Amino acid sequence: MRLLFLGDMVGKTGRTAVWEQLPGLISDFRLDFVIVNGENAAGGFGITEEIFRETLASGADVVTTGNHVWDQRDALIFAPREERFLRPSNFPKGTPGRGSGVYIARNGARVLVANIMGRVFMHPELDDPFQAGERELAACPLGEQADAAVIDFHAEATSEKMCFAHFVDGRASLVVGTHTHQPTADHQILNGGTAYISDAGMCGDYDSSLGMDKEEPLNRFLSKVPKGRFEAASGPATLCGIGVEISDRTGLAEKIAPFRRGPRLEETAPSFWS
Repeated sequence: MRLLFLGDMVGKTGRTAVWEQLPGLISDFRLDFVIVNGENAAGGFGITEEIFRETLASGADVVTTGNHVWDQRDALIFAPREERFLRPSNFPKGTPGRGSGVYIARNGARVLVANIMGRVFMHPELDDPFQAGERELAACPLGEQADAAVIDFHAEATSEKMCFAHFVDGRASLVVGTHTHQPTADHQILNGGTAYISDAGMCGDYDSSLGMDKEEPLNRFLSKVPKGRFEAASGPATLCGIGVEISDRTGLAEKIAPFRRGPRLEETAPSFWS
């Protein structure tokens, strides 16, 4: 199974690039399943129902989120009725929406997708992510109720991300880090067969500060006095993500490679998809 995960869409330029390019990527690479993190899609803060639906229309199978999931109050309304919209599963019991789901890929495979948020340097501090991961994988074991299992681990600390990946190694197809918006170079397949990367990067303007116009963040570092709001950068976007080849027999990863397309960063795509 060929799976593409695209990192956090940031603002109009990021979401538009995904909407315009994803249909062609699905066709050109014969992708079976696509996951997009959309938590920064609305001006850099949260996501609206309209943006969510347009992302699905472009070909995404699931939209994950993170700590900014409720920045647009609209999300509290549509989250409970949208099965393909995920918020972190370790929010307290009773939080609107869902943290995981099983979805059918284009090749007929059953794909478990879980969205979990880390706790180190993160706000709000949610329930234990390790217990959440254990609960999600126990409820839908790889090779039994699921043919593939993917976890979007939305966290700041690379140590927490890596320890979580080792914790579920052999029980998940892919653990992909999101949140920091910077693509890392540590993509690998762990000893038990789980593919991993500390951060997939973002889909946004890299002539920026994490996808936001760089003037106000720079001002705050220099003066410590806010002059205005953070605004999403509006220059050309680069798509960043990770491509994984998952065994139809075991549900574990066979190959992993970064995907980047757009200005400023070196372009790359999984050679095993050519």
